[in-house]
Amino acid sequence: MKKVVVLGGGGFIGGHLAKRLKNDGNHVTVCDLKNHEYWDTSIICDEFIVGDLRNPAIVSSVISAETNEVYQLAADMGGAGYLFTGDNDANVMHNSSLINLNVIHECTKKRVKKVFYSSSACVYPEQNQLDPNNPNCEESSAYPASPDSEYGWEKLFSERLYLAFYKNYGIDVRIARFHNIFGPMGTWSGGKEKVPAAISRKTAESSNTIEVWGDGLQTRSFLYIDECIEAVLKFMESDFLGPVNIGSQEMVSINELARMVINISGKDLTIQNIQGQAFIDKYGFICPEGVRGRNSDNRLYKEKMRWSVSQPLIIGLEKTYCWINEQVNNEKHYIR
Repeated sequence: MKKVVVLGGGGFIGGHLAKRLKNDGNHVTVCDLKNHEYWDTSIICDEFIVGDLRNPAIVSSVISAETNEVYQLAADMGGAGYLFTGDNDANVMHNSSLINLNVIHECTKKRVKKVFYSSSACVYPEQNQLDPNNPNCEESSAYPASPDSEYGWEKLFSERLYLAFYKNYGIDVRIARFHNIFGPMGTWSGGKEKVPAAISRKTAESSNTIEVWGDGLQTRSFLYIDECIEAVLKFMESDFLGPVNIGSQEMVSINELARMVINISGKDLTIQNIQGQAFIDKYGFICPEGVRGRNSDNRLYKEKMRWSVSQPLIIGLEKTYCWINEQVNNEKHYIR
């Protein structure tokens, strides 16, 4: 039995990861600012600590000298409505950087055997993602650096922070760049939700039209949570440090994604595209589009891990829509 710490385990990816690690027979400790919104803590871990990882004393209390592995997923983040308006840049950079400074310092001091850091596809240069049909997200293309958001800049800084501690102190790190991970048991409303969740919610709530930010021709790839967790664990078993992409190569336009969700719902809905920073959707959110194209390049991961993700997008979307539709219906019932 390994003693494992999952930081950010009250969130979407962290919660799924902690649950899998516990089911695999590890002793799992989770720390987050809040309890998991959908799972009882006993399901995902052996010990859940509510604490602010910006505080070095909290980090010191969570990571012990007996800790074998640390998975660092805690960050100040959200969907496009949170990250790309510019309104939250200072908090995103300050909070996440402080967490990572505390975590890698404590892991080094306590001689933790292995540390996983969750970076993001947002590190890639904006100019590499202007063509929606041919985005370049090969790992080596991150430099010269020019991310499209302060969130991306912070992730890039933290990657270098973890690699510097590996270089100077020999701590064994793994760095993965996540590409649009989605699935049930995650944020689906309020402005911090990701695209599949937002479109699933809008579809579940609507009887005629759903709004899609931008012209809908911008492209992305989306990876279902179960395959993400499998990819993380295989990466941790390898001797490769990274950074490496973890995502799907099944690229779709946002309008195509919306049509897939509408078809799953069985409803007869139309898509209304709303464009530009000046546009406000019916929920009151500014509508940033983000980069024009982004798709995970999985060649390096497959080469190093001898494994690749395989589940079609539609399968994960069906599971996600069913879960979000249930949440929407439950909320309507509660309001009544």
